[in-house]
Amino acid sequence: MALSTRCSRSWRDLHPLFSSSCSASGTTTTWLRTCRTSQLNVFTRHAATAAAAAPTPDLAAVANEQAESLRQKHPLSEKDHVRLRKQRNIGVSAHIDSGKTTLTERILYYTGRIRDIHEVRGRDAVGAKMDHMELEREKGITIQSAATFCDWEATEPTTGEKKSYAINIIDTPGHVDFTIEVERALRVLDGAILVLCAVAGVQSQTTTVDRQMRRYNVPRISFINKMDRPGANPWRVIQQIRSKLRISAAAVQVPIGAEEQLRGVVDLVRWKAIYNEGVKGIDVVESDEIPADTLALAQEKRTELIETLADVDDGMAELFLEEKPPTTEQLVTAIRRATVGLRFSPVFLGSAIKNTAVQPLLDGVCAYLPNPAETRVVAHDVTLPLSAPPVALVPAAEAPLVALAFKLEESRFGQLTYMRVYQGSLKKAQHIFHTRTGKKVKVPRLVRMHSNEMEDIESIGPGEICAIFGVECASGDTFTDGATKYSMTSMFVPEPVVSLALKPVGQETPNFSRALQRFQREDPTFRVHIDHESKETIVSGMGELHLEVYVERMRREYGVECTTGRPQVAYRETPTRRCEFVYTHRKQTGGAGQFARIAGYFEPMERDPETGRDTEFENVVMSGNVPEQYIPGIEKGFKEAILKGSLCGASITGIRFVLKDGAFHVVDSSELAFRVCTIAALRENYAKTQPVILEPIMTVEVVAPVEFQSSVIGGVTSRRGTILDSEVHDDEFTVTAEVALNDMFGYSSQLRGQTQGKGEFTMEYKTHAPVLPQNQKELEEAYRKTRPQKK
Repeated sequence: MALSTRCSRSWRDLHPLFSSSCSASGTTTTWLRTCRTSQLNVFTRHAATAAAAAPTPDLAAVANEQAESLRQKHPLSEKDHVRLRKQRNIGVSAHIDSGKTTLTERILYYTGRIRDIHEVRGRDAVGAKMDHMELEREKGITIQSAATFCDWEATEPTTGEKKSYAINIIDTPGHVDFTIEVERALRVLDGAILVLCAVAGVQSQTTTVDRQMRRYNVPRISFINKMDRPGANPWRVIQQIRSKLRISAAAVQVPIGAEEQLRGVVDLVRWKAIYNEGVKGIDVVESDEIPADTLALAQEKRTELIETLADVDDGMAELFLEEKPPTTEQLVTAIRRATVGLRFSPVFLGSAIKNTAVQPLLDGVCAYLPNPAETRVVAHDVTLPLSAPPVALVPAAEAPLVALAFKLEESRFGQLTYMRVYQGSLKKAQHIFHTRTGKKVKVPRLVRMHSNEMEDIESIGPGEICAIFGVECASGDTFTDGATKYSMTSMFVPEPVVSLALKPVGQETPNFSRALQRFQREDPTFRVHIDHESKETIVSGMGELHLEVYVERMRREYGVECTTGRPQVAYRETPTRRCEFVYTHRKQTGGAGQFARIAGYFEPMERDPETGRDTEFENVVMSGNVPEQYIPGIEKGFKEAILKGSLCGASITGIRFVLKDGAFHVVDSSELAFRVCTIAALRENYAKTQPVILEPIMTVEVVAPVEFQSSVIGGVTSRRGTILDSEVHDDEFTVTAEVALNDMFGYSSQLRGQTQGKGEFTMEYKTHAPVLPQNQKELEEAYRKTRPQKK
């Protein structure tokens, strides 16, 4: 990694230049700090906030004063420090089928949370603990994220002593269709384990998970799983982490043996050989003797670890330039400092299915990932303007309560709300306040989750994850004890890309609407609406599998059989040129009529990368020709009008409406008149903006044996795919392409036929792009036929 924009060479290149001239440690330190100024600006950890414009000095002073007052009133006590030092909140995330749930199963077994190990697909009629849904065990995939907690006696890397830690774990799905589960888990976690396959390496969903971790500033350690598989190559995977994920990474272990002969790992930090023995690898045996056939590789990789750390850590760079070998304590401190600072990811190796090197990974979680006190968390004071700077929260048990609801589930006891407590303590029977609605609610039951099992508790402190019953709220809502009015930012919710027409078999029952309402509450990416022309129920989601799972859940959980129409992609419409207009709305029916006149323009708008918004209403009327009380009506009319465009009936995006002038009548004008006027103005002038239809473009990754490479690439290009990358490793190849979602329906059957069932593919949404002119004409004609004809 580059030191900064100016100092682009690595320490290994710079070392000969500075070994003689920078012998004095003071000179070295000064030069290091100068060279790394720009890098510090990039990697300083800031939690996402809802702040908008630059804060004024007065507001900044108010926020700083509040934060300082909070720290003085409720400093972290010794008891807080002791508890938080032992606390870890982690997620397990990866591409589909990388072994996340298998790894979590081993973690629970070795920490004593479960008595036996069960495999993911439930061949023994039990299935993995974290995949508690019957559908998950049948399909062999994780559909919903599941939370659990465990205690672990970790070996301290510097002293070798055993220390007790409490770990909250959330196991997340790997399939892109369930990406919201990863999104909301990472929103509330302090660290993560990024699991990678030793053969496949960095895959499409790995890149998505990496982007989500960066969005919420979550430090990660990497675990290269499946080291027992033929073709396992951890060094290629580490190089992919550096090049594709663009984060410095280095192995802190090397394998003892390869593929089927994998026997253990060498810890490069403590310089010990570690083996798993006993029933299911439950006994960890350490040895100071490094196997002779691994010694040279271990020495080489330890040197590489120190050099990589020197690129991202000042303390290690000083030692490297002075040619001093680091002590174990210095090495551990540097790894932890760089990992928490989001500049480095230590890489662990092992095989979860073969029960190898899972316990050292747990030691690494405790040693290198941050505790809740090391994570800077902020909230917005709703009594101040949005432009006010955020207020830092203090994870003190005696501070005012601030908690975030990040996941909802419907259970037989009512709505179950998962919460992360950031500040203060939450107690059973306590009254808490819903920041968004201002409602006061009582906590009737407080539990800690172990997958689908619950453990009742009386209270829980800051930095913990729990669940409560009987509280009506939505994902992303903030709760306080009434002493403050803080609100935390919610998680990012991607837009749906696939829609289906859904119809119950036979007569519709109340269970049909009850199921749809529940699924909408639980999953923000699952949307339902009624098509007013066809009167059909339309469900939208992140992919075919996403919607298929909900249709199956309706049958199993609610007894509602449904038929589905052909999947429809989520088209959008957008203008391509600016259009000035003046529109007058008049309606006289006897008595008070309706009158409104507006003038302005519609123009294309780029998506805001921070907020994700791509539609905007702007009022620049200066003369008072449009009274203030009518402006909300105009904005409502604009938002209503862009819900359905005239080309194919899709929503209009990428449009800005600027209101410049207008006129009103003392008697006949009203908010309704201006709302109707705005809707009619957009419909009449929309064609002048030369709109186009946009379709979702997917990033598709296909993995198949090498002998089918030409037929697979031919199949992708026949679907109007653009090949971005093709990589061959051992007996497999990977093709990455961009393909329109509309051309991907039925591809799984084609791929199975082309590769004799040996190929697999994943896809994720990338962007929307204009359809071909010929396709646009067909879509317009098809939509025109569905419209009621004028008589």
